[in-house]
Amino acid sequence: MVYEALSPVWSHLTELKPVRGEGVRLFDAAGRAWLDFTSGIGVTNTGHAHPKVVAAIREQAGELLFGQVNIVVTPAAEALARALTGVLPPELGSLFFSNSGAEAVEAAVKLARHATGRPNVVVFQGSFHGRTAQAMALTTSKTAYRHRYQPLPAGVVVAPFPYAYRYGWSEEAATDFALAELELLLRTQTAPDETAAFLIEPVLGEGGYVPAPPRFLAGLRRLADEHGVLLVFDEVQTGFGRTGSMFAFERYGVVPDVLAMAKGLGSGLPISAVAAAPALMARWETGTHGGTYGGGSTVPLAAARATIEVLLEERLPENAARLGERLLGALRALQAERPVIGDVRGLGLMVGVELTDALGAGDGGKATAKAVQAACLQERLLLLTCGPSDNVVRWIPPLVASEADVDEALAIFRRALDGVAGAARTPAQVAPSQEERA
Repeated sequence: MVYEALSPVWSHLTELKPVRGEGVRLFDAAGRAWLDFTSGIGVTNTGHAHPKVVAAIREQAGELLFGQVNIVVTPAAEALARALTGVLPPELGSLFFSNSGAEAVEAAVKLARHATGRPNVVVFQGSFHGRTAQAMALTTSKTAYRHRYQPLPAGVVVAPFPYAYRYGWSEEAATDFALAELELLLRTQTAPDETAAFLIEPVLGEGGYVPAPPRFLAGLRRLADEHGVLLVFDEVQTGFGRTGSMFAFERYGVVPDVLAMAKGLGSGLPISAVAAAPALMARWETGTHGGTYGGGSTVPLAAARATIEVLLEERLPENAARLGERLLGALRALQAERPVIGDVRGLGLMVGVELTDALGAGDGGKATAKAVQAACLQERLLLLTCGPSDNVVRWIPPLVASEADVDEALAIFRRALDGVAGAARTPAQVAPSQEERA
């Protein structure tokens, strides 16, 4: 039972009450281990309670907890700035710190509007950019994230994302369509001289774990340069090794004008950042944006610096790339054997498995995905779902995972799939998951 004083606005995947975390596992009070392939929705990239991150938190907590950045500049803020600029290209050499992904996205949009003097932002179908008002206006992955919060801030225009599997097209055809529709949008809905930014996740997150085709992002870069529009990448979920490189844009060879980061940056502590060229940041008028805690809470700053060090020292982006190939290969082999799997896609350890409506529920595959997820939970494997129909099982283990961890999770998933296939052959009512009962 969830403690009654907690707001019911939170859904709950499980009633697990972990008392300890280590690496890829959570432990309950009885000492039972749960294999966590959610990473707290892509947060604990360095694993649960990484010793170096914990040590940095303890050391900083004993020295200074807070130094408001408008009043003082702490060594912790300067140290994180040095660490971040050390893994970013010079084109992204100026930083603004905040607390959450939504705040980073809102800051990026404010910067783009201020620097260009233009009001409108183009986002892409299936996007998730956060829960605050402006971020909700930018989000199109599910109506639930915007439900009964209208009216939302204006100046947002939605363009198609080249989600080839959904359209039933090749990646080339989907890319051609999405780029053509974006050019049409600039002729029919928001003129280039009133368009501040193209804002995109290099891999759709809540929208279904769909990597953007490389030619699409290259096309966005070309159109942005042609029209003086800023290209903004939301790497809140894809950043810090998740996709097999420190940032997803490195895998595409496309450098954005503005980069929003969060989640994996703090290994579980709340911190986010926006990066842009110093000349672009200089066009953001002093005093027109800020915040009490961003850049001032020294413990998250120290955790983030240690996180970057761990990612580099332990070569965790490379581990994500290697294990991601192993995971994708195994899942695609399963796909060839089990028609319940419609599509397998991803980059690094950010992998989506889109399931079909095998249970005949007429819901686009949601019941199938929830049944598989529930079966995995019975074997203490934590997996999440996403996508507009909630029919995509997403794989986001901590980047410290081993081959044995991945193989263990795959074996559980295989058994769960077989159970669902058996249920499909003998139709029965699927019990609601704990998440749906909450």
